[in-house]
Amino acid sequence: MHADIVVLPGDGIGPEVTAAAVAVLQAVADRHGHRFAFAEHDIGGIAIDRHGDPLPAATLDACRNADAVLLGAVGGPKWSAPNAPVRPEQGLLALRRGLGLYANLRPVQPHPATLGASPIKPHLLAGVDLLVVRELTGGIYFGDKTRDAEGASDLCRYSVAEIERVVRRACTLARGRRRHVTSVDKANVLETSRLWRETAERVVGEEFPDVTLEHQLVDSMAMHLLSRPRAYDVIVTENMFGDILTDEASMLAGSMGLLPSASLGDGDRGLYEPIHGSAPDIAGRGIANPVGAILSAALLLRHSLRLEAEAVCVERAVGAALDAGAFTADLAGDGRALGTEAVAAAVIDALATACHVSELRD
Repeated sequence: MHADIVVLPGDGIGPEVTAAAVAVLQAVADRHGHRFAFAEHDIGGIAIDRHGDPLPAATLDACRNADAVLLGAVGGPKWSAPNAPVRPEQGLLALRRGLGLYANLRPVQPHPATLGASPIKPHLLAGVDLLVVRELTGGIYFGDKTRDAEGASDLCRYSVAEIERVVRRACTLARGRRRHVTSVDKANVLETSRLWRETAERVVGEEFPDVTLEHQLVDSMAMHLLSRPRAYDVIVTENMFGDILTDEASMLAGSMGLLPSASLGDGDRGLYEPIHGSAPDIAGRGIANPVGAILSAALLLRHSLRLEAEAVCVERAVGAALDAGAFTADLAGDGRALGTEAVAAAVIDALATACHVSELRD
């Protein structure tokens, strides 16, 4: 197949990890007879410097015309002044909204070889396989904001339609897993959470009778996520709660550098990015962990290009590379760590033996 993929390297380590992911995607294309065309565009801080806009119109237009978008990271100290009128993160929020991406998928499945890197006891992590579905375009991040000399406010607002569609996406995904959805809210305090809970119960009751729904308050969920992570299958929650809980969940895997994400709307086009930030302290040193970006490329193959076999192949190749000890410094320490390019090369080498597409399709 032919696919047009927009690459948004962004800031900090973004260019390094996206280059690794593109190399893996190109290797997949070469191995399995596909043609992937890659086009780079600016977003975030570098876009502010070059264009005065964290999401230039040309970038958004290119993304709207692409089959999928691969993103690195945005932000950094250069653009982080609290009173700055334009910030890199505004570009990412505008891109999600401009593409109609309302569901952020963050799978967490700790690899046996990396359990020792997690601060959580290994016996709690064995067998963990959960998926967080975070609502992406509503809530406090997008609500009206005020500021004066005496205080500030941020409005948290959700519509019934916004809640319905993300709960439907979570339940649909749960049907392909263990058919259990945990909805996270703060319904004992917040009116938006009470609406969230009522809507989730109605959607599941009317449309997904085969899915089990449970509710958790966000504060107790933060505790349970670390103390009994095996208890969860699909977790669905609102924007800010999801942002916080998914960063917490990265500790289950041992490093934020290991985890991917997919941001999806109603069509096939999606935005794929590792969950980590721009890490400006290590940018340009060639030591960033590319695994999260590579696994994001696997999600791109699965959700936007509908190449499930190739996606599984990449995931198996990553597993094989980790089994062989292809660790960057965040996992291994400086003594025996590999660089970004070396880890990507290890994954590409593992593609040859990780799986065969014909076998997966049989």
